[in-house]
Amino acid sequence: MRLPLLPSVPSSARPWLLPALLVPMLMLPGPGAAAEPPPAAALLCAPDQPPGQWLAPTAAAPRLLPAAELLGWMAEAQAVLLGERHDSAEDHRWQLQVLAQLHARRPALALGLEMFPRRLQPVLDDWVAGRLSEAEFLRRSEWDQVWGFDARLYLPLFHFARMNRLPMLALNVERGVVAQVGRRGFDALDETAREGVGRPAAPPPAYRQMLEQVLQSHPGPGDAAGASSAPAPDPQALERFIGAQAFWDRAMAEVIAAQLAREPARLVVGILGGGHVRDGHGVAHQLRDLGVQRIGALLTWERGESCQALGETLADGLYLIDPPRDDAPPRLGIAMAPDAQGVRLRAVTPGSLAAAAGLREGDLITEAAGRPLRSPDALRALVQRQPPGTWLPLTVQREGSGRAPEALEVVVRFPAGG
Repeated sequence: MRLPLLPSVPSSARPWLLPALLVPMLMLPGPGAAAEPPPAAALLCAPDQPPGQWLAPTAAAPRLLPAAELLGWMAEAQAVLLGERHDSAEDHRWQLQVLAQLHARRPALALGLEMFPRRLQPVLDDWVAGRLSEAEFLRRSEWDQVWGFDARLYLPLFHFARMNRLPMLALNVERGVVAQVGRRGFDALDETAREGVGRPAAPPPAYRQMLEQVLQSHPGPGDAAGASSAPAPDPQALERFIGAQAFWDRAMAEVIAAQLAREPARLVVGILGGGHVRDGHGVAHQLRDLGVQRIGALLTWERGESCQALGETLADGLYLIDPPRDDAPPRLGIAMAPDAQGVRLRAVTPGSLAAAAGLREGDLITEAAGRPLRSPDALRALVQRQPPGTWLPLTVQREGSGRAPEALEVVVRFPAGG
């Protein structure tokens, strides 16, 4: 009897999953039973494929994966990493669902969060203990300053941890520390300046190649966003960039590994940007170097997206979600922080409306629609009221290399609905 194909899992998880994979083999139908043929790969990526299904990327073609099977494996891990697009409401709804299902299978659970630097751990502890209101928590955690994406996307996760008394772990370091490593290199900073983060494991070649592509596509001053003819990055700049990313991955991996050392029986679920999770190259790679071997990696996949982009090592499971609705409130794809003169951009999501308009991390937006901009909430409300197919003019101050900030007029174009 031929056995059906078993799901392919990336190197981050494959060894510890092998015992679990034997269980379905013991439950296979007898020779006379007719197995339902798996849907073709093209159907799995068709726009009319129902959402809410798990996909297993394989070398030949993706296949559907029973949720109970996949989440049963994940519940046996030491750490499960849930990648996200920070401004995607659908991603955060999926994270909450997975968190709840893992908690039902394994109540001893901790929630690791990229959103918070380590110094804010006492605030997270006070929140879980019930000593802070929601407003006090957001204020004391300096949400707009240290993260800046819409807090409403994350609050259901935080409330779930509080309701179930699950430890919340501040995984990150200060943004400036990563920037310092990127400018000066790991060896130029002492242990205090590095917030105690140790030397990262050397990134895998595939991760280096991916980061080189990211750096090459990132526009510099005066460059057009996404210019296809951008020159190869300077070798030293490339090494600093790769070193900063590996340092960032290492910082978060160390907090997860330390929690597992304190409480080996507790499952740590990490809420991270997808780039730290994809292909097991980022945080999972650093965790393995720290001795953590049973690692799961899960991501979302918009139904209708091309299966050509799927790789066998992308994740252990991909959850099919709906693409953004035409009638959904528009999003710029930015993280914001308040500034005395307007709103400072802490991050710009690749491929977003903001990126297409040419906005960059570090830009200061002083006016929107011809009026002074006072707060991130004011810009957020203005964007959500923006009708489809219209334009939003912004006045931006951008600092150049060694030059005084220059004033720019940027126009964000909102796609037509329907």
